[in-house]
Amino acid sequence: MVSDNPKQAVDVAVLVSPGIGHTIPLFEFSKRLSVDHGLEVCFLVITTNEPSPAQDSLLRPEAGAVIPPNLHVVDLPPTDLSTIPEDTTLGDRISLLVKRSLESVRVVLLEPTSRPKALVIDIFCSEALEFGQELSIPVYTFFTTCAALLTFSLYLPTLDHEVEGEFTDMPGPIRVPGCRSYRPEDLLDPVKNRKIEEYRWILLHFSRLPRAAGILLNTWEDLEPVSLAALKENPFFLQIPAPPVYTIGPVIKQAEGSEMLTPSNAESLTWLDRRPPESVLFITFGSGGTLTIEQLTELGWGLELSQQRFVWVVRAPTDVSGSGTFFKAGSTKSGPEEYLPEGFLERTRGLGVVVQSWAPQMAILGHSSTGAFISHCGWNSTLESLSCGVPLIAWPLYAEQRMNAAMLAEDIGVAIRPVTMDQGTGLVGRDEVERVVRMVMEGEEGKALRRRARDLKDSAEKALSCGGTSWETLATVCREWKSKDIYAAPNNKCSCAAAGRT
Repeated sequence: MVSDNPKQAVDVAVLVSPGIGHTIPLFEFSKRLSVDHGLEVCFLVITTNEPSPAQDSLLRPEAGAVIPPNLHVVDLPPTDLSTIPEDTTLGDRISLLVKRSLESVRVVLLEPTSRPKALVIDIFCSEALEFGQELSIPVYTFFTTCAALLTFSLYLPTLDHEVEGEFTDMPGPIRVPGCRSYRPEDLLDPVKNRKIEEYRWILLHFSRLPRAAGILLNTWEDLEPVSLAALKENPFFLQIPAPPVYTIGPVIKQAEGSEMLTPSNAESLTWLDRRPPESVLFITFGSGGTLTIEQLTELGWGLELSQQRFVWVVRAPTDVSGSGTFFKAGSTKSGPEEYLPEGFLERTRGLGVVVQSWAPQMAILGHSSTGAFISHCGWNSTLESLSCGVPLIAWPLYAEQRMNAAMLAEDIGVAIRPVTMDQGTGLVGRDEVERVVRMVMEGEEGKALRRRARDLKDSAEKALSCGGTSWETLATVCREWKSKDIYAAPNNKCSCAAAGRT
């Protein structure tokens, strides 16, 4: 265990599935509960027998993590990853790891001092809804991605019942009631093949959503007004009925302090200090994203041809999976000179900086020299980019990232998507890389994207400030959790002063 079970009664327990992409927002959420709203929080971590350096830096005091005194991090007994076949899909693997840890969760929650007034889970922990009901603990789902995907998730059981065959064979776009339409090729990966186990897991998790006491959504009102309006007003969602939805975002990781930086990362930030405002392109594909060997080569050549300044986080390529480092985020192997185009580092010296495996993303996105972001469009990275007012070149790899990319480019207006050379492989050629990079960094379209991103940055700050929609929504939920009666009417006293916020 990272921390002993709390000695005083817990207000809220938080259970997160494996993978840094879910751990980050739920841990930041837990810190808000404890620091801003004074709740006693037990954060339950599903562990494996394999190291995760990125997760350690987030949760382990010995790795530099700062844990508030009323936030108690508890490791559940580890699961042996070697007992799960190597070819198991990502969604299957996560769901199996959670299932094998649930009895340990029950044991913790039955402890007298750990029995919470509410349990918050992520979507892969949906089976916890069963024993939440058994233990008379209301269970809330923290939905780690966007409102648009939440509407699709709630609609999927109906779609599954009404449509025969594969969704990808449907003749036209898939229309979610009251929301945008999705091209079949942009659907999240697990629903593209209804014959596989991963689809059955996702359908099961999504079908349990209406049973939650509430859904905490990592977005804010101004970012996704159409999807949020549909959840509140559309007859389809009213008849499910969908549980109450609480918009509390953006919940994002804070900028890394100087004490957390490696010498090479500190050097990257110093390099940025000497570059003109909004002149540098930041490239990284999240904690788990990996490119194929061919795609890494094309991206390298495209960057070089564009002659734009860049900071590129490079990790070893793999032709096996776009999520190749999902469970090993932060791990490093060979140096980038072994897999980048021959001579790339020499030819781009002074033009750009190559960082191996990991970089302080929030510090770089928030730097005045950063002008755009090539991103896989994971929701954490998306929110971090928009919170810093930085537009995106949308480069989705796996999971729901193609749905996010479509929304960012077509609805929100903060991204452009490169055109692929081959729909099957998704390969983006070097000429296309050069074109979109120049467009965003130099062109009028890039300036328009940047203006829109800045507007959303201001909107996000307003939502999180005292009196803002996200702040007040979470404050209301916290007051309910603090009360003896979980559904007691909240008082409206603002707690910003006590939390040291203005």
